[in-house]
Amino acid sequence: MNTKRLILDSDQLAITLTRMAFELQENHTDFSQCAIIGLQPRGVALASKIKSILETTFNQPVKHYGELDSTFYRDDFRRNEKILIPNSIELEFPIDNLNVVLIDDVLFTGRSVRSALNALSDFGRPASTELLTLIDRRFKRELPIQPDYVGLNVDTRANDKVIVDLITENKVWIQTEQ
Repeated sequence: MNTKRLILDSDQLAITLTRMAFELQENHTDFSQCAIIGLQPRGVALASKIKSILETTFNQPVKHYGELDSTFYRDDFRRNEKILIPNSIELEFPIDNLNVVLIDDVLFTGRSVRSALNALSDFGRPASTELLTLIDRRFKRELPIQPDYVGLNVDTRANDKVIVDLITENKVWIQTEQ
């Protein structure tokens, strides 16, 4: 039996996203030397929303926006029997000397971020790299990776799943399998 518990409704989510965009604005001021990069597949919708808030609410044009897939950089890439199909990579600018903000929806073990950092190195050497995540699960981190910007810290059990819906319902749940 699965149970779902709502942790962010659409109003709370909107406030959280605006706060996160405000924190970015506060730390970067000018985005001409900053790149917003969403991690495929689930970080892309969040990155798009953050970019939109920066441009509309804070009148901050985001010149460098991209989407990064790290499928073939994962440490479990060859250990899986199913065929992995990568998502598209849309990174049409060099990242050399840019301040890169990687965006993903949920941070759990840190392995996806590590693989994204490896993939990012193929595109150049940024001046700095930051991590923005909507949900930080905090426990069960396997790598020493911590986000610079967090929407919500949640304490979950290993068999819990965080479901982020930024497309249809604009809500976030924790689903527990019992």
